[in-house]
Amino acid sequence: MLAGWMAMMIFPGRQSAGAQEVRPLTIAEAYRLARENYPLIRQRDLIARSGSYSVTNAARGYLPVVSVNGQATYQSTVTSFPFSIPIPGFSVPKYSRDQYKAYAELDQVVYDGGLISNQRQTARANEEIQQQNLEVNIYALYDRVNQLYFGALLIAEQLNQNNLLKKDVQNGIDKAKAMVAGGTAYRSSVDELSAQLLQAEQARISLRALQKAYLGMLSLLINVPLDEHSVLERPVQPVLSDDINRPEIRYYEVQKKMDELQEGLLKVQLRPKLGFFVQEGYGRPGLNMLSNAFSWYYIGGLRLSWNLGGWYTFKNQKELLKIHRETLDIQKETFLFNTALTQEQQLADIGKYRELFRTDQAIIALRESVKKAAAAQLENGVLSAHDYLSQVNAEDLARQNQILHEIQLLQEAYSYQNTTGTLQTNP
Repeated sequence: MLAGWMAMMIFPGRQSAGAQEVRPLTIAEAYRLARENYPLIRQRDLIARSGSYSVTNAARGYLPVVSVNGQATYQSTVTSFPFSIPIPGFSVPKYSRDQYKAYAELDQVVYDGGLISNQRQTARANEEIQQQNLEVNIYALYDRVNQLYFGALLIAEQLNQNNLLKKDVQNGIDKAKAMVAGGTAYRSSVDELSAQLLQAEQARISLRALQKAYLGMLSLLINVPLDEHSVLERPVQPVLSDDINRPEIRYYEVQKKMDELQEGLLKVQLRPKLGFFVQEGYGRPGLNMLSNAFSWYYIGGLRLSWNLGGWYTFKNQKELLKIHRETLDIQKETFLFNTALTQEQQLADIGKYRELFRTDQAIIALRESVKKAAAAQLENGVLSAHDYLSQVNAEDLARQNQILHEIQLLQEAYSYQNTTGTLQTNP
């Protein structure tokens, strides 16, 4: 998908072999590409695979377990019979002090009190915690995309305004030259306007260098080649929502879920465990206590175990889990409190930029009217080049302010969405 997008990336003023128009980079695409290109995203698959293995391993606790054991011992004494009178048809066995035993045993869980089920749920919850923690770390990318994207967008708009300024200055130069040729103006007027044109060119050079730096950093972040010909689409003003949908909220929730499972494990450990077993072996002596010969044997049956030691620490462990849940609630409340403060500041800034943008339009209309009048006066020889430049620069400053406030308004709105977790990251 990334390669396909790169293949479609065409620069303005250029055309592909099929003469298709350029599709500009949108901010939603920048979010997606930055996420896909971020090295940490590869950890998501590793976490999923690890979680799958853990769940599978826990489920295998229901499978029968086979164990093989062996033992060779030497005893200081052995079983002996206290009588020495011979009994017709019965010989008294004499046991060896060296004894041997090798056997295989199969154990099958019948009832584990819910231990294996709890282990499976815990493995899934642990995977979810790791995935959500990864999501929290990746989420910080969106703020970096905002800074670079809107920074590059602002510079592109400033370059457009720089071109308009140069046209106005060049227009003044052309009029001043005509007046000099007609003997109604001094050469110094042309020189002053030419110096202003060179200063505008210097500003363009500085803006180009800054644009290259911003696009270079954005290019590294999204792994797509960008240069001064690349097109960044100006985003629309988003609809703002007060709802908080940050990944941190989910992170606190899955941690509390893990605490609930841990509390369930404490209860499970207090329950008895029941299973059956089958054992087959070979040794001396076997199961026949009246024989000292090597023999095969087998036994089978049920096995019950009940460890009551967990009752000693159950209450304290439960209290520790309760304290941890309360700590998570405090952390979540603190996060929401700080987020609310950030929201208030950003909403205030958004309101400020909206008001500034509205007044910018009125200022530009007035400045443009004054500049046109100044241009006519310059052409008629009743206004100096210096005074004309003052009006041109005043209009340019007004337009620069409008560009700045408009981009700042957009950036602050998208930063607000980033704060609330309501960014639209799908193109």
